Amino acid sequence: MLVFNTICFVFAHFPVGQKAEITSGWDFIKSDLGGVWESVRPVAPESPESVPVWSTVHLPHCYNALDAVDPNGNYYQGPAWYRTVLTIANPYQGGRTILYFEGVGQEAEVFVYTKRIKKHSGGYDEWQADITEAVEEFKKNPVCQTQFQGKVPVSVRVTNSRNLQRIPSAMSDFNLYGGIYRPVWLVYQPRVYFDRPNVQTSVSNTKKIAGQLNLTIPIQANGYTGTAECKITLKTPDGKIAFQKSELIPVGAHSTEYKSVIELKNVALWSTDNPHLYSCEISLTTENNRCATTENVGFRYFRFVEKGPFLLNGKRLLLKGTHRHEDNAGVGAAMTSDQIIREMKLIKDMGANFIRLGHYQQSELVLDLCDELGLIVWEEIPWCRGGLGGESYQLQAKRMLENMITQHRNHPSVILWGLGNENDWPGDFAEFDKQKIREFMKELHDLSHSLDSTRVTSIRRCDFCSDIVDVYSPSIWAGWYRGVYTDYRKVSENEKNKVDHFLHVEWGGDSHAGRHSEYPAYGLENVNSSKSADERLGDATLKGGAPRVSRDGDWSESYMVELIDWHLKEQEKMPWLTGTAAWVFKDFSTPLRPENPVPFVNQKGVVERDLTPKESYYVFQSYWSAKPMLHIYGHSWPVRWGAENEIKTFKVFSNCQQVELFLNGKSLGSKKRVSDDFPAAGLRWETAPKAGKNSLKAVAVVKSASKKDSVLVDEISFDYQIEKWGEVAQIQYSTVPVSDTEMWIEAQLCDKRGVKCLDSRDYIEFGIAGDDVLFIHQGTADGSSRVQARNGRARVKVKLISKNSVISIKSGNLSAKVLLNP
Repeated sequence: MLVFNTICFVFAHFPVGQKAEITSGWDFIKSDLGGVWESVRPVAPESPESVPVWSTVHLPHCYNALDAVDPNGNYYQGPAWYRTVLTIANPYQGGRTILYFEGVGQEAEVFVYTKRIKKHSGGYDEWQADITEAVEEFKKNPVCQTQFQGKVPVSVRVTNSRNLQRIPSAMSDFNLYGGIYRPVWLVYQPRVYFDRPNVQTSVSNTKKIAGQLNLTIPIQANGYTGTAECKITLKTPDGKIAFQKSELIPVGAHSTEYKSVIELKNVALWSTDNPHLYSCEISLTTENNRCATTENVGFRYFRFVEKGPFLLNGKRLLLKGTHRHEDNAGVGAAMTSDQIIREMKLIKDMGANFIRLGHYQQSELVLDLCDELGLIVWEEIPWCRGGLGGESYQLQAKRMLENMITQHRNHPSVILWGLGNENDWPGDFAEFDKQKIREFMKELHDLSHSLDSTRVTSIRRCDFCSDIVDVYSPSIWAGWYRGVYTDYRKVSENEKNKVDHFLHVEWGGDSHAGRHSEYPAYGLENVNSSKSADERLGDATLKGGAPRVSRDGDWSESYMVELIDWHLKEQEKMPWLTGTAAWVFKDFSTPLRPENPVPFVNQKGVVERDLTPKESYYVFQSYWSAKPMLHIYGHSWPVRWGAENEIKTFKVFSNCQQVELFLNGKSLGSKKRVSDDFPAAGLRWETAPKAGKNSLKAVAVVKSASKKDSVLVDEISFDYQIEKWGEVAQIQYSTVPVSDTEMWIEAQLCDKRGVKCLDSRDYIEFGIAGDDVLFIHQGTADGSSRVQARNGRARVKVKLISKNSVISIKSGNLSAKVLLNP
């Protein structure tokens, strides 16, 4: 039994004297230079020697934002350069000037003028370059005034070139993005400042829960000897002062540590339903110089019961989870704060209480939001696939583990440090030695506990290391890569019995947004039940191997809704289950899947790459969300099909106790929700729609003991096609205005009679000639120049500039042209 009594500190920002984010004023070039001199040499802009040509960008910036999902080739993996000039005036005598990087992919070198200051390998951890002496040296150089008018030139060489001796492996099922894709800060530190504090505490589980906070503050003195005033103020979640003290402490010439113990008689616990956060202000002052930060504190304790469930604050909590890649349509890894906030709120609104950050350390904002929203976190280093490299490879892995823990260990949301993923997957090296992998995994496990004894270690899918870590997740993909989805519970129970602490992360499957099926099991007759349901080498490919849904299925939302519905209702009947995390919340780019319906996109998300929800999002809500919800399946299914008077099933997903459904204004009756009544928890109706236009309306009454009952209503409309179709023979198209500056081009594959081919999965390609612009390379079903049809249709958006363009539409040997201004 693993028991951890902890209180954690949240670090939204590192402690500083003064800081400013450097977002603008950057030049960029997507190629290598002959050397840093080409970044700073004086050349008149109009001179023929002013090559290569730079472009202006804002940070954060990812130079694979579009080409990662370009269906016409591999994404760029190579060097690029960023440059800017900074006005630097550190107000602190004897202070330090620092460039602080929150994440650069995958390797970086920092230069002040022509002097290299720092080299960092690793695309996901935070790091800093101290440029103090280099700045002072450059200011003495005459070119500082003559060429740069007193400003300081900074250049950053970035590369995501393939490198077998760097993690993660290029075999990983995600893009190794290039760019300065997280914020960069110019930081002025006073002569005496402190680094990230470390907090380790315990919680006494009594009637009045007492908390103890042990605070360690690493202080950098930079030659100063004397005293400094350290002030600590701790405020309750409602803003009242719970603790305050100010103390003069001695400071050594180089570095020292200040330790303090804070005792609280009664604390509000942090939980997934009530994520209570205390705020803590820490400052260090010497003479007129001050370094400060305001952080958040959360109190909680947890336990993994051997062969049993997970307990948070002494009570069973079924971990209801998902996964996240830092990846988004149009920006790649350079997600904006607004995009991150929107995504994390969607995850919480889905009803999740747990998230695995796969497969690398993610931005500080993500962790802050997990703390604030109440999402328990598994965060891991990117030792992912390929095997085990040499000395530099292993040093990088250990350094990234140390950075991840020291930078994020004070977030109350974090409970698991992931040490690796799919480390049983060979390929990068001639040698694949399981014993050496075991030995290195043990090194990482021991390092993790030496840095943070309050949390557990974990890995996913490496059976020969399952006994090393505290919590293990096997590979179980029932109904996708192996077996049928009804295998799920028995396979999970078998796997649970093999380890002390079982947690199932990664389950689900791919669905092409907007593709639906009247017969989602069609073609799956040869898929057999499986004793293990594990993913094996080659299962992710679309060719060869044993019959499996991932290869032989239709990748429809209809099938994926069934699979998820089954898993969720089964999880409610497994009292020993710690929890699960479905893979993945959002579709994301990957170089390993060029033949997918959206090329180069892993489509296992419950939302698209631009955060548009798929139908499966609402299935999760119906099981997990406490907020009343109601959703008729089929919002993105405009045309259903079948014989005249054929009985069809209409599903409603809701967490309400009773729902009434209406077809074309006529009530089909009310049904009660019964979780174990698969599918749709009993909220399904069988009836025949009429040929042509139909409407559905669902109504649920939400009972309230304290206020007036409320009514939820959801409505959709659809066509019902009874005409049978033949072979695809033509492309029909239409234009749908969005605004004065945007328009949809919609294509539909039809037979020679013009009947819609509603089962067609042929690829459709869009092109343009003219001044207008296609919204493509987004990695979405509606944002790709080449995409598989969903029910015979596809569309793309056009940005209208002059309306003088010609849009081409192709599918196999068929083609059509759209004149925007005929």
